[in-house]
Amino acid sequence: MMPEVQTYRHVFPTRDLLFEWTYRCLQARYKQSILGWFWAVIQPAAQVAIFTLIFTRFVPVDTGKTPYLIFSYVALVPWTLLSTALPEMATSVVDNMALLAKIYFPRETLAIALMLSRLTDCFIAAIVIAVLIMVYQVPAFPLGWLYLPLILTIELTLIIGLGLACAALNVFFRDIKVILVLGLQVWFYASPIIYPISVVPSSLHWIYFLNPMAGVIVALRDVLLEQRLPGPYLVEAGLVSVIVFLGGYWLFKRLEFRFADIV
Repeated sequence: MMPEVQTYRHVFPTRDLLFEWTYRCLQARYKQSILGWFWAVIQPAAQVAIFTLIFTRFVPVDTGKTPYLIFSYVALVPWTLLSTALPEMATSVVDNMALLAKIYFPRETLAIALMLSRLTDCFIAAIVIAVLIMVYQVPAFPLGWLYLPLILTIELTLIIGLGLACAALNVFFRDIKVILVLGLQVWFYASPIIYPISVVPSSLHWIYFLNPMAGVIVALRDVLLEQRLPGPYLVEAGLVSVIVFLGGYWLFKRLEFRFADIV
């Protein structure tokens, strides 16, 4: 049976546990926080403020008719989802090994719940995008909005695949999280977050879009800011994300039986 079918078969019967664990993650994150849910907006907003100052005043970046503030914020919302979810997912198994030794449930539930808790933050941060679109009077493009669920699905598929792979490997090699954080820093600059795709030579686009986050970010800008449909690059991003998902889930299930023996 294909890995993705097994994932849904195993996780869906325990959806109550998944939702409960997601809620627990949200409670633990904001329980003693003064600003609470506002942190979901503050983190990307603070980065955008810094980038806007640097790349409009000191090192100008040409974003055409799109103000740099909304140009960068649209990219930082999905990037923040990935960059905050992956490190937490990487330690999900090790952090809950005592629980795993007591009862059986699909181990991938722990990692997926952490991702869903960060997805909740992402939805809150996305509200600011709607506000910025109204403030800057960006023309509406309802046909393009139909692509938003697909774009989100591609990113979540990528995150689950990478998160499960990192969670499994971190049981055996505890420096995986450190490597992941370093990799995310490199990945940030390899994605069109602070610069437009136009600075990348068109002859290199087929290689550049092997980075699924490049496809996700450019697609979001196209449908939200440029009033046009995503190009073939989104198909490439989707294919790579599916491959990463299948490989990550296969690795997780391949190593799962050894978790209790190693930790």
